[in-house]
Amino acid sequence: MNSSRVAIVILNWNGRKLLEQYLPSVIQHSQGDDVEVIVADNQSTDESVSFLRENFPQVKILQLDQNYGFAKGYNVALQQIQAKYYILLNSDVEVTSNWIAPLIDLMERDETVAAVQPKVLSWQRKDEFEYAGAAGGFIDKLGYPFCRGRIFNVLEKDEGQFDQVTDIFWATGACMAVRADCFHQAGGFDADFWAHMEEIDLCWRLKNRGYKIQFTPFSKVYHLGGGSLSYDNPKKLFLNFRNSLWLLYKNLPRHKFYKVIVLRMLLDGVAAFKLLSEGNTDGFTSVIRAHWAFYRLHRQIRHKREELKKMATPIWPDEVLCKSIIWKFYIEGKKTFREVEQ
Repeated sequence: MNSSRVAIVILNWNGRKLLEQYLPSVIQHSQGDDVEVIVADNQSTDESVSFLRENFPQVKILQLDQNYGFAKGYNVALQQIQAKYYILLNSDVEVTSNWIAPLIDLMERDETVAAVQPKVLSWQRKDEFEYAGAAGGFIDKLGYPFCRGRIFNVLEKDEGQFDQVTDIFWATGACMAVRADCFHQAGGFDADFWAHMEEIDLCWRLKNRGYKIQFTPFSKVYHLGGGSLSYDNPKKLFLNFRNSLWLLYKNLPRHKFYKVIVLRMLLDGVAAFKLLSEGNTDGFTSVIRAHWAFYRLHRQIRHKREELKKMATPIWPDEVLCKSIIWKFYIEGKKTFREVEQ
């Protein structure tokens, strides 16, 4: 594809209805000679491609030869797209005016910034943060991901409490601006993840290479969420639990490795039996299947941990909360980011 400065890339699979609803805002607020909008289609069967051709001729279409999933789908697509910056955007995101410039400006001003995410608010409740990303992602000392504005399933209202540019641990895959050269040099997303937590893994690898990940409140988008899989879907639970273990296995520095992995396995067991006690047998089965997949396949991903040996000092970043989010949330009853970090 022709080179551009900014390529907005939407990965689509059977998302015709979402494209019809949300793509107009992307086109309206993404005008410019150096910006192009591309839909990479993962072999949809719902006439997404014909719909795009008929209704959005200004959008470039990149047809993939099969459904590669989220992680590999983006890898395959971005190998064919030349740009200085990519903006990876979910198909269920409504953007707002001047949403691109604040993302790109941070990377233009500082070459050590590899990726930036905007403020992600709920499409249904516009004054509330959205689950996937909120005001920037972090992890705790046991590797549990959470966001400013979202602790587990508790969402805060946006009252300007996070209206500062901030270094974060990870940027959401729902809307992430990333330097193209950094994305490719880091190896892109880990295709074995298929979907979920692949953006945390990428950001951790970028940080190990000395780059920063940032949040800006000056770009704002609204995310429907659960557009491909609902948040309580058994497949989503399986992917989250399995990929969480893979994330830690690949990226934990040696001095943290055994303690964190063992504790996470024990806590996953507690989570599984909590689901069972609530009558969620599908959720319980998803956790068990996730652990079995980790035990069965971890030898295949062992070589990926070797990447850490190439780093001068695999890091435990400053953006790691040196506390247990589980303890803070369930034992101390802390429900907001400000309460948790105290």
